Amino acid sequence: MVAAPSCRAVCPLALLVLAMLAGGCTPGDDGPAFGQAPHAQRERGRLLLAQYQCGSCHTIPDVQAARGRIGPTLAAFGRRSYIAGQVPNGPDALVRWIVAPAAVVPGTTMPAMGVSPDDARDMAAYLLALER
Repeated sequence: MVAAPSCRAVCPLALLVLAMLAGGCTPGDDGPAFGQAPHAQRERGRLLLAQYQCGSCHTIPDVQAARGRIGPTLAAFGRRSYIAGQVPNGPDALVRWIVAPAAVVPGTTMPAMGVSPDDARDMAAYLLALER
């Protein structure tokens, strides 16, 4: 007969799992969703969207001169289910999309703008926080 594991062995693991679930995380998550990213990260993302001139194609709330009409508006982007109508919307997918759109959706008309992964994370934080 096998003895049940002691609480000393099980309790720390159980507490970790409970803490992750209470915090809205699941194993493998990278932390909070970008929509709840710190204000400074979202603000940097907003400024980067202007710097990379994303507004020449898109309308983006609160981004200077972002009144483009070639691409879709990015208003309420955080509420969208899909990126480019094809890829499930989420932080990691959005970063990949911003860095290399054609690698995510072959044949897309969105150009690669030379955005670094770090800049893309901040830009994604801003876009995913847009709910209206």
